[in-house]
Parts: sequence; C-alpha cells; structure tokens
Amino acid sequence: MSNTNLLNETHNPALISWVESANAKNSDFPIQNLPFASFKRKDSKEDCRAGVAIGDQVVDLKALFALEIFAGDTQLALEQCCHSQLNAFMAMGNRFWSALRQALSQALTQGSALQTKLASCLLAQTDVEFALPCQIGDYTDFYTSIHHATSVGSKFRPDNPLLPNYKWVPIGYHGRSSSIEVSGSHFKRPKGQTKAPTATEPSFGPCKRLDYEMEVGIFIGNGNALGEPISIESAEDHVFGMCLFNDWSARDIQGWEYQPLGPFLSKSFASTVSPWIVTSEALAPYRSKWTRDVADPQPMPYLESQHNRDFGSLDLSLQVLIETEKMRNAKQAPVQLSQSNFKDSYWTVAQMVAHHTVNGCNLRSGDMFGSGTQSGPKPEEAGSMLELSNAGSEPIHLPNGETRTFLEDGDCVIMKGWCEKSGAARIGFGAVSATVLAAN
Repeated sequence: MSNTNLLNETHNPALISWVESANAKNSDFPIQNLPFASFKRKDSKEDCRAGVAIGDQVVDLKALFALEIFAGDTQLALEQCCHSQLNAFMAMGNRFWSALRQALSQALTQGSALQTKLASCLLAQTDVEFALPCQIGDYTDFYTSIHHATSVGSKFRPDNPLLPNYKWVPIGYHGRSSSIEVSGSHFKRPKGQTKAPTATEPSFGPCKRLDYEMEVGIFIGNGNALGEPISIESAEDHVFGMCLFNDWSARDIQGWEYQPLGPFLSKSFASTVSPWIVTSEALAPYRSKWTRDVADPQPMPYLESQHNRDFGSLDLSLQVLIETEKMRNAKQAPVQLSQSNFKDSYWTVAQMVAHHTVNGCNLRSGDMFGSGTQSGPKPEEAGSMLELSNAGSEPIHLPNGETRTFLEDGDCVIMKGWCEKSGAARIGFGAVSATVLAAN
C-alpha cells in the first residue's frame, strides 16, 4: 500500500474554509483536521452532544443532523453523533467515519453552497465546555518508549534497567478508566504508602514525588468478538483516532507498590485527556516508515507487516509546559519543560492493537490505550519529571527563579501536540491541562 492510498481530497493542503479562523497560520483546527469532541454550552443544563472543531468554532452535529441536508451514510453517521458521547458513532467503522469527514470537508470549504446552513450550527469554542468524548470502558497503558523505559529502569533497577522481554513484547498493564477526566479538571494530591530507602518500614501520607507523563491516547472505534484476534494488517481499521493524555504518577507510591504486579494506587488517582480526538484519517499525511534496529530482535510474525513497516510511525510533536501558582499570580506565561515526538516510539499503534487481542481479548468501542510516556533520545526530550530531574537529584530551574524536582500544589501542567511537514497542512491536538490541589 502506498502513501497515496491513505490520502484523499480531505487532506489537500490547498483547501480553505469559509470559517476564517480555520485558515490562520498555526491553527490547530484547519479544515484538514476536523477532530471530534463531546460538548455543551457553558453553564447550561442541556445534554452534551458531538461536535467537530473548525478554527475557533465547533460544528454542532446534533443541530446539523436536524437540518436533514445530508443523506445515506453521512446522515446515518450524524444520527449516531446526537448522543452525549461518541461510542455509537465510533462503533460504526471506517466507512461511516470517512463519509462524515468527507461531507463536512466539502460543506466547510470556501464556496460551499451549504455555508449558510452550516453557519447556523456553529458555536464559538470559548462558549462551550467539554466532557469526555466517549465512555471509556477499559483503559490499557502501554510502555512503548524505549528511551523512557531505559531511563526509568535505570533509576528503579540500576543493574538491570531494560528487562529482557521489552524488545519482544509490547508491555502494558490494565489501568483504571473511572479516574480519567477531560482537560481543565483539578485533582487532589494522592495519599498512600511510601517507603524511604533508609526507612525500616513504610509510612502513610501525601505523595511527595508527584509527576506527569506525556502520553498519546489511542481510541478504539469498532471492536472485535471475544476469542477473535485482530490481525496487524487490519489493526488500524479499528482505531478511531488519538488524543493527548497525561497519566499522572505518584513515583514514591509507585516505587513501594509496583513489585511484583505493577502500578496500582500510584496511577489510579487521576489521568487527564484532551477533549478532541484527531481521527486516524486526519493523521494519514504524517505517517512514515517504522524501523527496528537490525541488532534488536525483529517482531514476531503477528506483530509484523509491510504496511506497518511503511506507515507504522507517526510524526507527532509533543510539548509539555508548566504554570506554577507563582507564575499564574504574576500573569507569567507557562514555560516549556520538554518536547518529544511520537515517532521515537519503539512499538506502533497497530502492534499494540494486534498484541492486545492476540490472546482473544475483546476490545470495545471507546476503549483507550495509553502509549506510555513518550521520551526521546535526548535529555531535553524526557516526557516526565522523574527523568528531567534525574529522580529528584537535579532540580529543574524555571525562568522566574523557582525550581522543581517533582510537582508542587498549585502547579498546572499543559501538554500540546501537533503534526506538520512540507506538503501537508499543519494540524493540532489542542491542549490538555490540569492543576494539582493539596491532599485532603
């Protein structure tokens, strides 16, 4: 399959929308993007419904359905977008996702005969609030960055940083979906058991080593039947899209609890997703070759395909910023902590899907994968404070004179993501942010 087969007229970088803000340089939401979210008007008691971003506006898909200006697959897709969350639409599969995307692209393009009718369905993003885009039934957190795995492993297991299974199997654990919230939420510093290296027994209290993890969230669209694995060749047909994901971590709780069964209370207290799901189709121009070092074990046959080799990687820039309480009070802009790229991932999205289901595990619409912390090969590309501060031994110096080894109460962490390259329109993921509150 060539890259041309992944692209269609919706990706044309020359497309211009009659929604002027969509044409602004560096807009996250040009007409080539069209990501999905669940929203309602701010402070209203109305039900949430699906929306699509275009510039600084949201297309209300429930209102668009009511106009009855579309037919066939597009109108059927819009009908499923009238629910408060996107699961029913996501379960419809590629044919319907693509039909709706194409219809919206044409209707929002400059010169469209449907401009007046579509304009009646627009709301300013500043006038809406977001909910989780879908009901997340199950959440699996992977560990796909070898740079992160090696760096963290060296801090927890200096003599054996990268366990021998890492290069053979996409490592993951089953996380807690109930504590995943949408961007803009606040959460209280977790409490739990910790044990200092010099202590003879553990103590209980607020976490002292609170951290963020810069991850990508991957949403399953249509699932599979129990006992029926998804092949790597068809894995991407089951992926609706992606978002930004902050998997907050209590490193001191984690260090005491994680052996032998892995993370538990150190991860389940809070996770935050960006409101917009950027569809797999929108990401097609930024797909690129995926390679595995010839000195490393090559993937087993169920994790190997030519398509995955040709297009398994995704050029997605990921940025982390911090806004401390002192910065906020002084009205100072957030400052960058790190920037990495999803293309440095050791395992691909298709490999995650294929591996997750190879034992017959059934995925369902709305299930979410975390990519694991996305760290690059350079120190400044680390996707967590654990790495940036060398496990707390090297403070991070902020421009206003403050220092951090881990997060303090009042800190707000903001993550952004975008794809851009020559010959394609830049598209963005918006942002995900949340603020740390004091423990109970």
